[in-house]
Amino acid sequence: MTYFFEFEADFVDSWRCIPMQVRYKLDTCGIKLKLAEWNQMNQESRQNLAILPCDTDGQIHDYRHYIQELVLQLTGKPVAELPIETHPAWMDNTAIPSSIHEKAQEIGVIITTEAWASLTILQRFALIKLSRPSHENKNFLPALQEFKLLPKS
Repeated sequence: MTYFFEFEADFVDSWRCIPMQVRYKLDTCGIKLKLAEWNQMNQESRQNLAILPCDTDGQIHDYRHYIQELVLQLTGKPVAELPIETHPAWMDNTAIPSSIHEKAQEIGVIITTEAWASLTILQRFALIKLSRPSHENKNFLPALQEFKLLPKS
């Protein structure tokens, strides 16, 4: 299933950035795709990366192989690989990562464990990515709003 978040709307139509669902699949299969590599792909290849399943061991293997071949064809170089986390934080609906606590506190928001548990895996993944110090965090607040994690005003 293809799903894009509302906070991604400003770049999804142009495909100029890697959508969260693709980033999730990349982390799942242990691939570090650079934005420059993404930008060399045609729209069909980008859409394939969004559409192709990456859930079962077989699908993860096939997705990984697809990206490896695609990047090699486009750049002549192998794609960078990442270690695959055995227990990624987004799969744990009982513990909120400290990066999210800290980023939320910066804007005066407290995320409860109940609220964290109510999120989908992809929503938790997005918040983790958006709360990292190395990431441009302008979409953290819009994500909190979209995921209904802000107190009613």
